[in-house]
Amino acid sequence: MALEVIRKEKQSSRSLVRDFSKRVRKSGILVRAKKKKHVIRKKSKQLKKRKALRKLEKIEIYNKMKKLGIQK
Repeated sequence: MALEVIRKEKQSSRSLVRDFSKRVRKSGILVRAKKKKHVIRKKSKQLKKRKALRKLEKIEIYNKMKKLGIQK
């Protein structure tokens, strides 16, 4: 989406920049861009499965160590 601001007769550059900023704010382009920046991707099934298996493995190791009296 492109925004265009045309310079009016006898308009200063500061005023032109202010008009442009105002248009950008009203259009909501920056808000959408900032939301897209922080999108979290969903994890794949394979990654979830590996994570769950690793967690079970760690729990098993912890329980063995606790039973032996090594773990606090």
